[in-house]
Amino acid sequence: MLRAEGVVVSYGRQRVLGGVGIEVSPGQVTGLAGPSGCGKSTLARVLAMLLKPAAGRLTVDGVDVRRWRHRVPRELRGQVALIFQQPRLAVDPRFTLLDVIAEPLRAAHWSIEHARELAEEMGLTSELLSRRPHEVSDGQLQRACVARSLTLRPRYVICDEMTTMLDASTQAHLVARLEAYRLESGAGVLAITHDDELLIRWTGPSGGSIRHLSEMAPAA
Repeated sequence: MLRAEGVVVSYGRQRVLGGVGIEVSPGQVTGLAGPSGCGKSTLARVLAMLLKPAAGRLTVDGVDVRRWRHRVPRELRGQVALIFQQPRLAVDPRFTLLDVIAEPLRAAHWSIEHARELAEEMGLTSELLSRRPHEVSDGQLQRACVARSLTLRPRYVICDEMTTMLDASTQAHLVARLEAYRLESGAGVLAITHDDELLIRWTGPSGGSIRHLSEMAPAA
C-alpha cells in the first residue's frame, strides 16, 4: 500500500496541505477530487517522492521513506510513477518520443526494446517515435508520457489531471491502457481530477473509493 499520513506542505507562509492523509491500495483505483489550487498536485509530488513534506509520513508497501531523507533509492522511487497534467513541461524538448519513453530504461541500464513495445500499445507509430515534442500533438506526447510511466512496471501510478487537455478519444485510450495495466499487474492507481463523473467511471470497476481533498485537510 502507498500511504501518506499527516502531510504538511507550505510554500513560504502559505500552507498548502495541513496534515492530510491518503491510501492507495494495490489493484484498486483511488480517486482524489478537489477544486483547482487546493493542493492535489502537491500531494501527488509528495506521494511520488519528488517533494519532501515539512511534516508527515510516507510509506511504500510498509517501507518508511523518511529513513532516506532526500536520497531515496532508485529502486524504491521506481515503484511509484507520476503522470503530469502538462506533458510539454514533463519532457526534455531535445528528446525524440522514443527517448522520452526509454529514459527510465536507460537510467536503469535496461534494454530499450520494451519502450518500442509500449509505444505500439499506446498507438504511437515508428514514424512518430522519431519526432520531438514540438513536432507532435499534446495527445501524442501524453501517450508517450504514459508509456514512459509504465516502463519500469511500477506498483503505483499517480495520474495528476492527465486527461484534462485531451480530446475524448485520447482520454478514453489512456484510461483504458492504465486499466489494462492495473488488471495485468495488480498495481494501484491514484486518479486525480476535478471531474467527478470521470472518477466515478474509473473507480467503479476496481471497487475503489473517491476522496475529496478539501474534506481531508483539518481546519487551520
